[in-house]
Amino acid sequence: MLNACSPSLENAVEVKQMPDIYPDYTNVTIPKNIAPLNFLVRGDIKEVAVEINGEQVYSDNSNKVSFDIEDWHQLLSEQAGKDIQVKVYAKSEDTWKAYQQFTWSVANDTIDPWLSYRLIEPDYEVWNNLQIQQRNITNFETKQLGDYNLQENRCMNCHVMGNQNPNLSMLYVRGKGGGAILNKDGKLRKLDIKARNDVDSMVSSSVYYGFDPTGRYITFSTNVIIPAFHAKPSKRLEVYDTKSDVYVADLEKNIIYKSPLLADTTKLETFPTFSPDGKYIYYCVADRKGLYSKNLKGLQYSLVRINFNNGNIGSKVDTLVKAAPLPEGERGNSTCHPKVSPDGQYIVYTVADYGTFPIWHPEADLQLMNLRTGKIDSLSIVNSKKSDTYHSWSSNSRWLVFASKRDDGLYGKPYFCYIDKNGKAHKPFVLPQKDPEFYDNCLKSFNIPELSKGEVPFNALDVERVMKQKSEPFELKSLK
Repeated sequence: MLNACSPSLENAVEVKQMPDIYPDYTNVTIPKNIAPLNFLVRGDIKEVAVEINGEQVYSDNSNKVSFDIEDWHQLLSEQAGKDIQVKVYAKSEDTWKAYQQFTWSVANDTIDPWLSYRLIEPDYEVWNNLQIQQRNITNFETKQLGDYNLQENRCMNCHVMGNQNPNLSMLYVRGKGGGAILNKDGKLRKLDIKARNDVDSMVSSSVYYGFDPTGRYITFSTNVIIPAFHAKPSKRLEVYDTKSDVYVADLEKNIIYKSPLLADTTKLETFPTFSPDGKYIYYCVADRKGLYSKNLKGLQYSLVRINFNNGNIGSKVDTLVKAAPLPEGERGNSTCHPKVSPDGQYIVYTVADYGTFPIWHPEADLQLMNLRTGKIDSLSIVNSKKSDTYHSWSSNSRWLVFASKRDDGLYGKPYFCYIDKNGKAHKPFVLPQKDPEFYDNCLKSFNIPELSKGEVPFNALDVERVMKQKSEPFELKSLK
């Protein structure tokens, strides 16, 4: 990894502090197939040098550290299952400082190599130059899945994977002539997932999706979403549903199934997702009375589930996390964004004081529930003092990616954390970039990160082409 002539560091002054590096890659657990953890040293720095396991491997006449990618992957391959000791040296004026050593723990468990996400302005109530991308996180390769240049600058919903399978996914293009673009084994279909024989009771087209393990069924929500602005500058924006229901669609027969338990007019149901075995639909539900509470603080969502079997929806709703308004000054427990680990052992969800859009709720945190024991982990090592929200699993159930605003409270970035075989979470790290200054200059949020086992077999040009086709309609079938 030698990048320049090696400076002499024998006379460097030892300081009893960690280096001020960004991104913060100190004492993190990383997969053995991740891209180089390039970083910069903050401050008035003229030169940097890095030692790995006592050997000087990098130096440069700047404040940036950018590793050679081939040498990096060789290092991780050799150190898989071990700890890498990292020591940073920085020169300010004519003095070299040697900072305290930190560790990169290299897990043997790999992470799914592709990540899709939406790049959007952080406020979300407006958009411009919106893109949906997929990034190879073992290197820095990026491809466009949806591009504003090809979609008349329309809004596009995020790209949702089915079971981390690149050959099963969906994204939604909004506006006139829009539709849900289903990718099934590389063949794209444009779907109008709103029942044409039930135009009055379905409050909107599909919004949030979840695939069953066969790829035949999706569960989805229909939502009437309202943005509202706060009078106080401490809170920027509140977004909430005035109506929402959950349905199931058969993608082979183009039938939408409606259950009175999932489309209760006295409730607000949203964020549905299937369990990995397809036997349950997990979702969040609130009483509509909460809409009329002061500042929406009575709008509390519980985490629930209902049985599902090959098109048949169960007759009983089980509550896993019951939400209830808490006294003033105490933390709430309104839930959203449930995702079950592929091995079926855990479910991760977001908890906020109230509501269903925690992007601007700094108290929003992730929680991990063991579905076998019911034990809840608050994930204190994972969460920050800012919003930690949207998340998805790697296919081996060992890695979690989530969106966090921990850096500045404004821009969401994808962070990864390791969940070991004992269910213990490890300190997260942000998605590595080729240029360590990338996040300083990026004016977009990374929205709804989704991991995938491979590259999807289409691109933004394919989406543009299929958008010119007529949408396939769906019929509604009401269940008792």
